[in-house]
Amino acid sequence: MRISSILPRTRVSTGAKDAPTNKAQVIHQLAELLTRGSDLDRNEVERQLLERETVLSTGIGEGVAIPHTSIAAAKEQTAALLIVPHGVDFESCDGAPATIFFGVIGPKQAASEHLKILAKVSKLLRKIETRRRLLESTTAEQAHTLILEHEKSELGPVCAP
Repeated sequence: MRISSILPRTRVSTGAKDAPTNKAQVIHQLAELLTRGSDLDRNEVERQLLERETVLSTGIGEGVAIPHTSIAAAKEQTAALLIVPHGVDFESCDGAPATIFFGVIGPKQAASEHLKILAKVSKLLRKIETRRRLLESTTAEQAHTLILEHEKSELGPVCAP
């Protein structure tokens, strides 16, 4: 499964409007993005993402956080991308503010698939050039196109059956 298959452009935000200034606001905006176009309850998604953060911060360092959780009501893996260039304290392992937030939710019964998506997101954001270009994106379209380009270069074009 490609990241782009679970991350439509409508779930990408460059954070320019109403940019969050703290962890709770980031989670709130990610929950809003993650539930766009779905029948999932935004408040429940937000609650579960916040609950997951109490276990251990999903701030993995180098300006990246990957808030994620499994939700019983979820029918499929879903992702959202929030870019906040000024950074937010997310209790990351390196102590640095996070600027790129990649939210992922999935069904409780699909733990293996969920872990694979998290690994792909981590691999995508491991490259400093990718992170730099995402931070320079001024529109959702630019950020989304960058992810599509990355997948194309990493995996090759999608071929019709």
